[in-house]
Amino acid sequence: MKNQAAGRNIIYIHMNHTARYILSSGIQFPDFIKGIPDKPSNLLLLKHKFEDGYYNMHTRLSFATSENVEQLLEDEVFRYEEFCWVDFSDEEDLNELTGQELAELLYLGHIKSPLRPPFYRILGNQFVYLTEEDGLFNKIYYKKWEHFFSMIGVVISHRVSPGRERTLFGRRKYRPAPFVPAEIMQLLGGQMREGVVFSFDKTAGDRLKIEVPIWIVGDFMDMDEMYEEYMQLSRLVPDGRLVLDRKAGEWKVLLE
Repeated sequence: MKNQAAGRNIIYIHMNHTARYILSSGIQFPDFIKGIPDKPSNLLLLKHKFEDGYYNMHTRLSFATSENVEQLLEDEVFRYEEFCWVDFSDEEDLNELTGQELAELLYLGHIKSPLRPPFYRILGNQFVYLTEEDGLFNKIYYKKWEHFFSMIGVVISHRVSPGRERTLFGRRKYRPAPFVPAEIMQLLGGQMREGVVFSFDKTAGDRLKIEVPIWIVGDFMDMDEMYEEYMQLSRLVPDGRLVLDRKAGEWKVLLE
């Protein structure tokens, strides 16, 4: 994106429901890991520059354990260029992969597209994470859509959390916004299939509510083109809003 700083002020989501993947911009690896409800046990690293992982002799690939993931969160993976992985349960599972399955995984990391549905019984993987520049343009396959809807609800709440507020006695306290429930995000599934932008630079809020505007922008593979389309459409009335009632602590969706 020409103005990459602007990418932190919006989130672009395009859902391919049939192929079970999400194209996104504005969500980085730490956002994803902190947002998904079921954390992966281990990551088989298909493309990376992580230096502190382990090496599996059967696949001749590196992998990260749950402890390594904490290191990855601090490692600025957006600087890796390519960062691609699938999760798995146990290293012994890697040793059971066939030559065909390994070839498919290598193809997946190289081409960023699977030869067949990329969920392997042996690995038990829930995700396939593919990017050439983390946070700018990510392609993630989800075995369960509820993982995605939960994750995006967490990410949005973090983006709109107002920070510290002054009390009557002059002290400050942190009042984070509650997570947007997965069932609320599911109500936007139809719009996400068309391609939407959640705008945080145009979010409005006061003591009573916070409103996140949503524009339907379409299906894009070029994030510069997507952002230009968003800039044009953002001059118009949004196609919908996510609204937080701050007193009740409840979210709702309003669609035009």
